[in-house]
Amino acid sequence: MQESTKNSYRLIRSDIKNLYIQIKNGEVIIKAPKNFTMDEINEIVRKKKKWIEKNLEKSVSKKELEPKYELEEFVKIVQTNVKELINITGLKPNRVRVREVKYAWGSCSSGKNITINKKLMAYNENVIRYVILHELCHLKYMNHSKKFWNLVETYMPDYKEAKKELKK
Repeated sequence: MQESTKNSYRLIRSDIKNLYIQIKNGEVIIKAPKNFTMDEINEIVRKKKKWIEKNLEKSVSKKELEPKYELEEFVKIVQTNVKELINITGLKPNRVRVREVKYAWGSCSSGKNITINKKLMAYNENVIRYVILHELCHLKYMNHSKKFWNLVETYMPDYKEAKKELKK
C-alpha cells in the first residue's frame, strides 16, 4: 500500500477496484486503485468537492460537541429510560451496557444485548431516549423495515426530530 499526503487530502493507493473518499477526524482521505492517474483522482475529487466540504463541516461540528452530563449521570439517564421503555413497549433485552463505540450511536446484537454509545452524553435526553427506543425495537425487527420504523413511531411520534439531531 502506497501512501502520500497532498495539500487538501491524504492519498492511499492500494489493490482496490474503486476510489473511496472518507472524512475522518476532519481529514479527507482518498483511497484509490494503484492504476488511477493523479489526473483521474483529482477530477473525481473536484466533482465531489461539495460533498467533501459538507462532510468536513459535519466532522468538525461533531468534534466540538461537549458532554452535557458526567458519566454517572448519563448512565442513570440510560438506566431510567431503559426501564421506562421496557415497561411501555414490553421489549426486554438481556443486557444493556454503555460504552464508547466508533461506528454507531447504539447497537442490538442477535443475542438481545444492547449497547448505548457514551458519545450520546453530548445530546439531550430526548435524543438518548430515541436511541434506546431504536435499539429496543430491533429486538422485534432486526432491520430498518417499514414495520420497524412504524414501531419506533408508535412509541415516539416525534422520533424524526431526535434522529435529525444525531446527523448535525
